[in-house]
Amino acid sequence: MNAGQAAGADVLPLRPHAAAQETHIRIAGATKVYQTADGPVESLKPITLDIARGEFVVVVGPSGCGKSTLLKMAAGLLSITEGSISISGREVTEPADDVGIVFQSPVLLPWRNIFRNIMLPVEMRGLDTSKYEPRARQLMQTAGLDGFDRKLPWQLSGGMQQRAAICRALVHDPSILLMDEPFGALDAMTRERMNLELQRIWYSTGKTVLLITHSIPEAVFLADRVVVMSERPGQIAAIYNVDLPRPRPLTVMGTPEFAAMTQTIRAHFFAQGNVDA
Repeated sequence: MNAGQAAGADVLPLRPHAAAQETHIRIAGATKVYQTADGPVESLKPITLDIARGEFVVVVGPSGCGKSTLLKMAAGLLSITEGSISISGREVTEPADDVGIVFQSPVLLPWRNIFRNIMLPVEMRGLDTSKYEPRARQLMQTAGLDGFDRKLPWQLSGGMQQRAAICRALVHDPSILLMDEPFGALDAMTRERMNLELQRIWYSTGKTVLLITHSIPEAVFLADRVVVMSERPGQIAAIYNVDLPRPRPLTVMGTPEFAAMTQTIRAHFFAQGNVDA
């Protein structure tokens, strides 16, 4: 069993191009146990997974299975009970500068305009703002926010605010983008547009992406690999390669190949009914 496999999981081999790349994120037997007044509560059983540099990996699973816990541990925002997570060979023990994070809510500061919100990570890290301002404007142009730099968050739609949050996560040029249900609060049409936007940004920046979602179609549309997690305490139940050609237009969702993949993944949750169709 290689480092990208989990005991008992139905794991398909990596695509050749991904397998040939260096491991960027290594999750090695990482677990999480919360200590409560009623005793220890196991959130995650040992998770073992390798993510290649530049790969787009999406995690799906039932509510409460520990998906967000796993992402927060990878981000250095939550301690690991046992095992380890490393980025480029360095163990994660605290938030890393080489990681950008996007949550379900954009969490934009209401008193700062969009450009200043995007520049916030640069200011917080004490970086040279003159060096990163051109990058911020380039990201805004890529995300379709050109001309909205002086707008306040409330003056933008939910989708535009989330694009700003993605730009903010990327402005300091991290090599990894961690995303926790970034489009869960959006309506269906806006969500589809944001899927296209995220695919385009990923293509243009070459980042390694780990995304959490409840939506199986979203996972299949975006991912190189879909990681399926079991109910709590979460563990990897299966990993599926998504061999659909890129870039993917929304029309790919109507193809037999797309339908077959979503049906295969949905079968894991048919009895529970707690993952979005």
